[in-house]
Amino acid sequence: MVDDKQLEARAVRGDPEALAQLLKQHYSLLRKYSLKLTLHPAHADDLTQDTMLRAIERIGTYQLRAAFSTWLISIASRLYLDGIRRRKRESRWQAEEQSLHAIRYQMRSIGMDWPEALDALGRLQPDVRAPIVLKHYYGYSQDEIAAMLDIPSGTVKSRIHNGIKQVREELNADA
Repeated sequence: MVDDKQLEARAVRGDPEALAQLLKQHYSLLRKYSLKLTLHPAHADDLTQDTMLRAIERIGTYQLRAAFSTWLISIASRLYLDGIRRRKRESRWQAEEQSLHAIRYQMRSIGMDWPEALDALGRLQPDVRAPIVLKHYYGYSQDEIAAMLDIPSGTVKSRIHNGIKQVREELNADA
């Protein structure tokens, strides 16, 4: 019987049979870990499969210092946490899009135009959008904006510059 260290070394060198055997040996442990992490059987199955795929893709990076199971668990943990971050970003983006659609509808329903510039402005990150709105719609100076937002004046200047540049690029791309 071949021990785990020999299997691991063979797998790192590109032996697909050794890698398959390692993955098979550790599947149950990984699945149980994924289930405890996600608390949802279908998500645990997805996480387990994604982890196995990532391990196959990256077996050459496995250092043989830690146990193979530790390496798999670290991959699963990162995939899980990355997924949570991605879902939060997507959820935030959806909420912002829904809000943008709602305000656009309200403006049109009372007979007011909604310029394309406001759509482009709505696609900016909030920390970039706020200084632009304060500067160009309300006429505040960079120093006043810096004090309001509690950020350095140079940061206000760069956010306004970069945000306006992004809005212009979007408007020119639509033209």
